[in-house]
Amino acid sequence: MSARKVVLIPGDGIGPEIAEATKDVIAASGAKIEWVIRGAGVSAIEKYREALPGVTLDAIREHKVALKGPCTTPIGEGFSSVNVELRKKLDLYAAVRPVRSIEGVKTRFSDVNIVIVRENTEGLYSGVENTVSPGVVMSMKVATERACERIARWGFEYARKRDRKKVTVFHKANIMKITDGLFISKAREVSEQYPDIGYEEYIIDAGCMRLVQDPGMFDTLLLENLYGDVMSDLCAGLVGGLGVVPGANIGDEYSVFEAVHGSAPDIAGLEIANPLALIMSAVMMLRYLADSEGREDMREAADKIKTAYNIALSNGDKTRDLGGNLKTADFARVLIQNILKI
Repeated sequence: MSARKVVLIPGDGIGPEIAEATKDVIAASGAKIEWVIRGAGVSAIEKYREALPGVTLDAIREHKVALKGPCTTPIGEGFSSVNVELRKKLDLYAAVRPVRSIEGVKTRFSDVNIVIVRENTEGLYSGVENTVSPGVVMSMKVATERACERIARWGFEYARKRDRKKVTVFHKANIMKITDGLFISKAREVSEQYPDIGYEEYIIDAGCMRLVQDPGMFDTLLLENLYGDVMSDLCAGLVGGLGVVPGANIGDEYSVFEAVHGSAPDIAGLEIANPLALIMSAVMMLRYLADSEGREDMREAADKIKTAYNIALSNGDKTRDLGGNLKTADFARVLIQNILKI
């Protein structure tokens, strides 16, 4: 098998450190990846005067798949979020966040196995804001039949392919009767075409309460944009935080896999950052390539990496944020040693 070109966006802050660790682990797994390095975030602003340069977008459009580290967006006017711009310009309409309990990472719950499927292009994140009059501002929540239906269908297809049993929609249609009403209306319509998959709805405040009481009762969560953003981090907190969950933004043509935590500029260069979230996102990416392109070598590599980090965590080989003392490169070396023993 020839090498598969994949765009790598190291990002800002701790991004380059965890990206380097991830590259080393992937190389040890035997996955044939040729990295095409491109910039985004503050580091790109310094060079290109824009947070998401055209050369980066062009590379993703050419190679279809990217792995992205955390990118800093300056607060205030002038620069849009890199993540939001990627989703809009590449139509990455499905944000996917698998959240699972991990042996070796002790939390209140041990039975969490949830996938958040988030509509990624509309809602209050559409960026439609106006000043109505002095002292009065307005933000518009946008929902379209097309986007609501396609994310519902994507979520049910994902559940079926992954042998998941149930899709749950969290909503606030009791208050936002038209926008959230459209979302659940389309979810109900699509659910009827998947009789093998269970379907249920919760008003989001009640759903949040049930989620933190008994996360094991949930399987696949289907959410509009803002709710999905909030619930993704809430669910991550159930299993140890953002350092132990992967993420992906997927469209019909392009896919970007990413660590969803921040760039942590305060610890950049100290080599204490946890690279696991980006490594786990790379595992998602390898499996995506296996499924979409028939690359079983990628699946084998993904399985090796997952086994390696499960062994490491079970043995207590962890970075500082998880209660260990390993530095970034040390953690990567432990994973590489485990891979070589498999």
